[in-house]
Amino acid sequence: MLKRIHEDIQVVFDKDPAAKTVWEVLFCYPGLHAVWIHRLAHFLWERGFLFLGRLVSHINRWLTGIEIHPGARIGRRFFIDHGMGVVIGETAEIGDDVLLYQGVVLGGTSLQKGKRHPTIGNNVVIGAGAIILGPVTIGDNARIGAGSVVIRSVPAGATVVGVPARLVGQPEPTRVGVDLEHGKLPDPVVKAISEAFERQSRLEERVQALEKRLAQVVPESRAPKPRLTLEEAELLRRVQAALREVIDPEVGLSLVDLGFIHDVAVEEKRVEVRLALPESECPFMDYFSDQIRRRVMALNGIEHVGVTFLDEPCCVRQDKS
Repeated sequence: MLKRIHEDIQVVFDKDPAAKTVWEVLFCYPGLHAVWIHRLAHFLWERGFLFLGRLVSHINRWLTGIEIHPGARIGRRFFIDHGMGVVIGETAEIGDDVLLYQGVVLGGTSLQKGKRHPTIGNNVVIGAGAIILGPVTIGDNARIGAGSVVIRSVPAGATVVGVPARLVGQPEPTRVGVDLEHGKLPDPVVKAISEAFERQSRLEERVQALEKRLAQVVPESRAPKPRLTLEEAELLRRVQAALREVIDPEVGLSLVDLGFIHDVAVEEKRVEVRLALPESECPFMDYFSDQIRRRVMALNGIEHVGVTFLDEPCCVRQDKS
């Protein structure tokens, strides 16, 4: 027992650089007191004195601010730094050389009897305010960042941060004696967003390069047409007015009002009219074609009128009558 007490005192000096003297450690470290009182509560619990075990653990909580269920199993050289607000559940298991900071919770997520609290491996560091829930396993030499919420098992040698906790970097299962650098923890969410922005920038650069190359190989036939002359613009206005006189005999409205006129192209004395009908086989297609030609050819200066029916964007049927 004296050897274990000496070991517990020495681990305080190893884990906390603020510790100065043995007397300070003996009287001013609630984390050390909580571990010693828990050993008594666990001794009673294991021998069937359940009420006495819970009573001792309750006194422990009142004296130190640390709640450790008497059923929890804790290994050697376990140290709770500061300690206020630490909660360790009944079926929790903690290995050797584990370091906990204030506000850590090893909690359960089930109302069922049985294993419902975490299992912590050896040489694990759990940062302040971290919460580990459920019967998950934290591997040896793992590091849990401050404020993290762990709901999945953590592999040996891994470092996890965030809510919920995510793995950062590559696990180092064999490392020993590496403390958690609380002020240098990476943010995996920010890293993922940064990588997404970087990838988006590269894609935008590629799109711009492709657009430049495409502009150089576009055939002249697909190049934008020049603006209409004043005569062509006036002719287009007259053609559009004439098309308003072409009436759908079934509903009594003009093709323009019905939205059947897809577009009208005017080039010198030639007019091309394209119609988009609601169905591919319309019984009035010949009627519409004939009426459009009659109305447009009646205008002065028109030498040719072409009518095209569009069944769908990818299917064009030319009326050659």
